[in-house]
Amino acid sequence: MANKSALVLFAHGARDPRWAAPFQRLQVMTQASLPDVTVALAFLEFMTPSLPELAAQLVADGCKNITLAPVFLGQGGHVLRDLPVLAETICASHTGLQFKIANAVGEDETVLQAIRDYCLSQL
Repeated sequence: MANKSALVLFAHGARDPRWAAPFQRLQVMTQASLPDVTVALAFLEFMTPSLPELAAQLVADGCKNITLAPVFLGQGGHVLRDLPVLAETICASHTGLQFKIANAVGEDETVLQAIRDYCLSQL
C-alpha cells in the first residue's frame, strides 16, 4: 500500500447484508474524493471486517495513521463505551500507530442540516 493514511468509516452492522449498502456507497464516494488515502469500512458487530481486523490489515499494509469516522447519528453507548475500548486495544497492539477518532457523524451541524433538508423535501 503506497498510502500511509487511512480513513475508516465505522458503522454498527446488522444481520441483513442489505443494511450495509448505503455505507458501502458512502465508502466508494469518499474514496473517490480521497484518492491518496485508503478509505475503508468496518463494523462493530454482525458484519465484517471488524475494526480490530481492519486496523491489523491496514497496519500490515504499511498504514501509520488511521482516522476513524463513526457513521452513527449520535454519541450513544457504542461510540462512548465500546469504541474507546476497541481503540485502546488497537493502539496497544500496534505501537506507533496514530489513531484518531472523530465525533459521530450525526453530531455535525452540516450533517443535521442535510438530514433536515431531506425531511423537508418529503412534504
